[in-house]
Amino acid sequence: MRGCVQRVSRAKVEVDSRVVGEIGMGLAVLLGVGKGDTEADAKYLAEKITQLRIFPDADGKMNRSLLDVSGQLLAISQFTLYGDVRKGRRPSFIQAAAPEIGNRLYEYFVEQVRDSGVVVSTGQFQADMQVELVNDGPVTIILDSEKTI
Repeated sequence: MRGCVQRVSRAKVEVDSRVVGEIGMGLAVLLGVGKGDTEADAKYLAEKITQLRIFPDADGKMNRSLLDVSGQLLAISQFTLYGDVRKGRRPSFIQAAAPEIGNRLYEYFVEQVRDSGVVVSTGQFQADMQVELVNDGPVTIILDSEKTI
């Protein structure tokens, strides 16, 4: 499972010109589910993301987590994080999970983050979405549950 995590001052996602998810200060997370991913991968990323120390402390050092700052999280499903462009110019998505598995694990990730006490908004799975955000910093971190060591 892969996550592109961006520290934001605000973010929102629209489907058909209608806002379906919106947050203030916190994290926007593009989440991709790969073949072979499990609930353990989703739980790992949920814990890692909510505890990443990427918010500034009183001295301006990145030393506080989403939980520490009572931030919000916008979770957006993004199978294209598994796009492979090593051959040719057109991405291959064969390493992305099937939609039914991807949706189940995406929802499980959201549930795990909510269980930690974070307010979570979401996009709409398999929809054409327009994402708008203000990246604060900018701070962007890429996580992959396969790269835990």
